[in-house]
Amino acid sequence: MRLYAVTDRSWLNGRTLAMQVEEALRGGATCVQLREKKLCEEDFLREAFEIREICRKYSAPFFINDNIDIAIACESDGIHVGQGDMDAGEVRKLVGDNVILGVSVQTVEQAVEAEKNGADYVGVGAVFNTYTKSDADLVSHDTLKAICRAISVPVVAIGGIYKHNIMELKGSGIDGVALVSAIFSKEDIEKECRELKKLSEKAFGQ
Repeated sequence: MRLYAVTDRSWLNGRTLAMQVEEALRGGATCVQLREKKLCEEDFLREAFEIREICRKYSAPFFINDNIDIAIACESDGIHVGQGDMDAGEVRKLVGDNVILGVSVQTVEQAVEAEKNGADYVGVGAVFNTYTKSDADLVSHDTLKAICRAISVPVVAIGGIYKHNIMELKGSGIDGVALVSAIFSKEDIEKECRELKKLSEKAFGQ
């Protein structure tokens, strides 16, 4: 969970998503979430199999965002769902006990409920202003700390996190950061991830 890369095809610039994911993993990304909102199911599944194999090559957990059918079909390591998606307890019943379940939360109550319903980790955000998800509400750093204290599963912060502000999250209790544009909008993704990995280890421990 230390450096959690969340894909976004907005910045492909002639490269494939698979190429970008491999660059991120070479640079030190510790897990990858495939997030696709507009691909048809057939293309999404084909891409999921391709990126799953790249993640296995680097021994990095591979997550699918929201789509339970795709997660089951490609045998992903995990699935991540939001508050507006299926209830975490229902997701757990569908995917079984061997799939890592992540849930997006913004409050202590949501985090406690997610853990109770089988979440293996929670994603909390947005912790800073973000252009990737313009409708995301901000979560205060006090709330972030309170969530970390309230639950025993890992907590990953997301939203507007870049090299210039990642150290502001030090001492919050989080286990890692999930990054979108801070990774995939960069020309040299491998170099960027290498620098982000060093900062995350400095901020959140080895």
